[in-house]
Amino acid sequence: MTPLKAQITRQVTATGPLSIAEYMALCLLHPEHGYYITRDPLGAKGDFTTAPEISQMFGELIGLALAQAWMDQGAPTPFALVELGPGRGTLMADLLRATRDVSGFHASAHLHLIEASPTLRDAQANLLSDVTHHDGPETLPDLPLFAVANEFFDALPIRQFIRDGDQWRERMVGLTDGDLAFGLSAPLPLAALDHRLGDTSQGDMVNLCTPAAAVVGTLGARIAERGGAALIIDYGDWRTSGDTFQAVRDHAKADPLGAPGMADLTAHVDFENLARAAAPASHTDATAQGVFLERLGITPRAQALAKRLSGATLNEHVAAHRRLTHPDEMGTLFKVMALYPHGAEPPPGLDPKKADS
Repeated sequence: MTPLKAQITRQVTATGPLSIAEYMALCLLHPEHGYYITRDPLGAKGDFTTAPEISQMFGELIGLALAQAWMDQGAPTPFALVELGPGRGTLMADLLRATRDVSGFHASAHLHLIEASPTLRDAQANLLSDVTHHDGPETLPDLPLFAVANEFFDALPIRQFIRDGDQWRERMVGLTDGDLAFGLSAPLPLAALDHRLGDTSQGDMVNLCTPAAAVVGTLGARIAERGGAALIIDYGDWRTSGDTFQAVRDHAKADPLGAPGMADLTAHVDFENLARAAAPASHTDATAQGVFLERLGITPRAQALAKRLSGATLNEHVAAHRRLTHPDEMGTLFKVMALYPHGAEPPPGLDPKKADS
């Protein structure tokens, strides 16, 4: 039993079951035993690998898309260049390298990173210069905001609800025979899920992520007022359903209740909920990552890089392109949605949300 599991067991015994959100917050951000507080989770020695760690092409294309959005909005200066959940800083380093020849972009950019992990903050500071760290978006400067959030929202704590008639039972973490186990609350009405009564049936499960709504609400309000754009890249769909709460440890799926503090916990992102919370900012469709990257020119970029490679390095490069774009890998599961001001052009690679969908 991990130290955190023992602590959670004592807490549940003393005060009763926890919501999934309370459980996730403890597992990921406990000041002594939290997963993100105690380690670098990325790469071969960690538990998972994100798109920027797979290939430099990902960060390069994100950077050029944001730079184009900046130019389309009149190249405001100064502006806040923001990343939420920057990992080791790899995406931002690739973004900055790809945009160094965009006239005025670097000179106008003030770099701000939203990061909870002390370990990753150190890694980011070692790779990037002139960085200001934040715990959340509320303290970002009052400037036009050009931001990227790659695999950020999937790690924010969710609550899970199972439909019971026109009411909902909340999924909780309690104890069965002394071990952590899932259970359900009594049924209750929930206004926040009234819009899901039309597309769900008895026993269906849906998620709510209040922290995500708060974060994207702040971003949307800033962008609507001051200008800018935010690219949100994550796995999920426009409207999610079912049990997507999961744990990953050593690059494999694990029991979410098995080793609290030792595994990454995530859930699929509901892009519709993000879009609803981002008003009054406009938003695009949630576009498949593979489609988005192809529209930005990842294949020509991959071909250009391949000319300088051979042997195992070339094979790894080809595999990275496939992993990022192919429908059987990250290409379809991961989606991209942008926020941007009303009346502005959406960032390249993405289409405005259709009014009837």
